[in-house]
Amino acid sequence: MVRYSEYFLTTLKEDLSNKEIASYSLSHRAGLIRKIASGIYAFLPLGYRVLKKIENIVREEMNRAGAIEMLMPAVQPADLWVESGRWQIYGPELFRLKDRNDRDFCLGPTHEELFTSLAHVDIKSYKNMPLNLYQIQVKFRDEIRPRYGILRAREFIMKDAYSFSSNEEDLDIIYNKMFEAYCRILERLSLKYFPVEADTGLIGGKSSHEFIILAGSGEDELLYCPECGYAANYEMAKFTPSQKKNGNIETPQETKEVHTPSIANIKSLSAFLNVPAEKIIKTMLLKDNDGNLFYVLVAGNREINIQKVQNCAGTALELIDSQTDDTGIAIGFIGPLGLDKNVRVYADNSLKGSVNMVAGANKKDYHIKNVCPGRDFNPDIWGDFSFPLDGDLCSVCGKPVKFEKGIEIGHIFKLGTKYSEKMDAMFLDSNGKLNPIIMGCYGIGVSRILAASIEQLHDDKGIIWPLSIAPFMVNLIAINMEDVKIAEAAEFIYSELAGAGIEVLFDDRNCRAGVKFKDSDLIGIPVKVVVGKNFLENKKLEIELRKDSGKIALDLENTIKFIKEYPQNNLF
Repeated sequence: MVRYSEYFLTTLKEDLSNKEIASYSLSHRAGLIRKIASGIYAFLPLGYRVLKKIENIVREEMNRAGAIEMLMPAVQPADLWVESGRWQIYGPELFRLKDRNDRDFCLGPTHEELFTSLAHVDIKSYKNMPLNLYQIQVKFRDEIRPRYGILRAREFIMKDAYSFSSNEEDLDIIYNKMFEAYCRILERLSLKYFPVEADTGLIGGKSSHEFIILAGSGEDELLYCPECGYAANYEMAKFTPSQKKNGNIETPQETKEVHTPSIANIKSLSAFLNVPAEKIIKTMLLKDNDGNLFYVLVAGNREINIQKVQNCAGTALELIDSQTDDTGIAIGFIGPLGLDKNVRVYADNSLKGSVNMVAGANKKDYHIKNVCPGRDFNPDIWGDFSFPLDGDLCSVCGKPVKFEKGIEIGHIFKLGTKYSEKMDAMFLDSNGKLNPIIMGCYGIGVSRILAASIEQLHDDKGIIWPLSIAPFMVNLIAINMEDVKIAEAAEFIYSELAGAGIEVLFDDRNCRAGVKFKDSDLIGIPVKVVVGKNFLENKKLEIELRKDSGKIALDLENTIKFIKEYPQNNLF
């Protein structure tokens, strides 16, 4: 297998001075990656071994799900992106370049356009479908602030797949197969994860799921129900707002206007009137691209979820605040009473059934007390327009929900005909009629999985690799290579382990045993096999497990047997 003395592996003793999260520091210290430029990294031999193992698991599960592997170019012509309408709207994250003939190209951040153009050329009939094609390839995104090492890099490795169907039923079948394949991938990686409902974002489509690896340092937040298993991205989560009751049911009181000089935010208003924030109606003003106004009402202890409002309204919306207001409306003192009848009012479900609320009076320095929805005003639409809070309930089973942080490593979409209609990817159905191809898109970050695994599985000593992607199964450590008998024994054991088909890194360096142990823990190899005086005297090898530091002593024959059986007996 591999001798440490002949391998390109350099570990670092000290943390990076600018370390951001554990995976960034540990992947450098363990000799997995090296930074080349901001957001651009080289995978060193140890890291590349892990990367290829992740790739192989992904490839095996894609093939099992019926997808067919191919490879598209990374450089894409701009005219395809213009045709899809994304050349302008994708924004500065798109790496743009010109060739020597001044023609526009980009480095692909994703490949919907290229795969749709392929479908336009090669798929002519319903008989050619369903079809699912995938590739494992480098992608490029010019992140405004690359950070967290390879978790948010400008160049990364990704598996993306694209399905083509003649009907919604076939799309659903492929989508479910890919959903199950992603679950199997993450289970083979022994990672704790949640598949969650998510927004479709710039990719588009009618529905999607993200796959989130749990990690306390993750950027993504998810809501889940321990009782029934429902889980969703924090931004898209469905929930039932908790209704806090203060003893007896309140009797609605008459409205009363009160002077609230220069008090235009919830915190100050709550303190001034001595009422909790949830007893205040927060009225937000939004507008669309045509200048049409929308009022959105939420409880004062909640934050508006503009994406949910946009999904309901069917248009992009922008929040108007005191810095951007040109309407002449008293921002900070807006309320639901006496609003312009031509402006639609959206009310969050958190306000349903509330009484004696405080709301803006629609004039500067005044609010109204004892406002009751249904009595004093009727919104045009009731809906879910806020973010969830602790104490809210599951929309499926009604039990309290919980929150976790994690890292998105995969996202699958039902694209529908968004790209095929724009790019004229049509097929003839059984009646000889032309229809747009129905598409799906399925991405998973191969290099991102490497970093996310470290984020979830590490301790103060270093990385704790799952067996399925550890760079080596065994680290064979000779206590003292200057001792001829120990060196000879280690050489023999190395050949026996390698001959048994065990992936082994033989630490044959002439250095202190403590250095070897620390490097082994840092690198995260699952099993340490130590050759020392105990083997010379008793023919016993010392075995230490990286996962829990468990130790046993076995002879060589049983050591090989133990290592062979360890993947089946171990929870990893």
